[in-house]
Amino acid sequence: MKSNWHISLGAAAVATLMLGLCGTAGAQSGQGGQSQQGGQQPAQSTDKSKPADVTPLSLDSAAPPPVSAEEDAAYKAFQDSPTTDLPKKIELGEAFLQKYPQSRYLPPLYSTMTIAYMQTNQIPKMLDIGDKAVALTPTDITTLSILSQTISRVTNSTTPNASAQLQKAENYSKKAMEVAPTLPKPPNLTDEAFTKGKDQALAAAHSGLGLVYIKRGKNQEAIPEFEASIKLDSNPDPVNYYLLGVANKGTAHFDDAITAFTKCANITGPMQATCKTQVDETKKKSATELSAPK
Repeated sequence: MKSNWHISLGAAAVATLMLGLCGTAGAQSGQGGQSQQGGQQPAQSTDKSKPADVTPLSLDSAAPPPVSAEEDAAYKAFQDSPTTDLPKKIELGEAFLQKYPQSRYLPPLYSTMTIAYMQTNQIPKMLDIGDKAVALTPTDITTLSILSQTISRVTNSTTPNASAQLQKAENYSKKAMEVAPTLPKPPNLTDEAFTKGKDQALAAAHSGLGLVYIKRGKNQEAIPEFEASIKLDSNPDPVNYYLLGVANKGTAHFDDAITAFTKCANITGPMQATCKTQVDETKKKSATELSAPK
């Protein structure tokens, strides 16, 4: 398998996660139902001098500690920093964490920083802060999902404690799937945006679980996970088509494997050549071996 696709997430997916379910949505009691998403001020907020509500989209709701005006301003600067300049956003986030290590804003900041580290290929930092995010907010489905997908993609036979890492990826993905149906919709999200955000997170969770199964030699179990991931994703990741092809090829479902590899090969990008090769190899294999019944 390729080693250059482990943090693959399309631009549309990242936009949905960072602006929708990146841990900064949700109503907080006593705050007038205001909420804040990925640095954008919701329309119903009337006080632009303070960050809006920062309760993560989860089932957890502990009373936050008090904050100072200086802390509010520092978080707002991080929040308003555009995702088009991720190094700057990361710089502001790291400075905030250094100065306010016990802040009430840790849940949304951790979640956003997890995605920012992922997009800048700082995987060790991503995994570290992602684990902190989940420890603080165990029902943050966005962080659970992208951790599951990333851990499954970076873990290989040379990874220290590889078995434990794959188990963590499985646990995170299953937790995201368990929590998602019970999440309340934040007041500043439309039904469509809320559903899209959940679907995008769940697409990553199913992908992560599917790859865990492949790496354990359970190709049959992996197939429905990748099928679910592709169905949920409005712009499917070609890596998931490739992995679906791998799982089908490994179970002698050659026609389905060829279909998946072909869809991957039709998407311009780094996976295209690999998938074209797999189409040819699988066709040759199907000509000499019996296909398994469905």
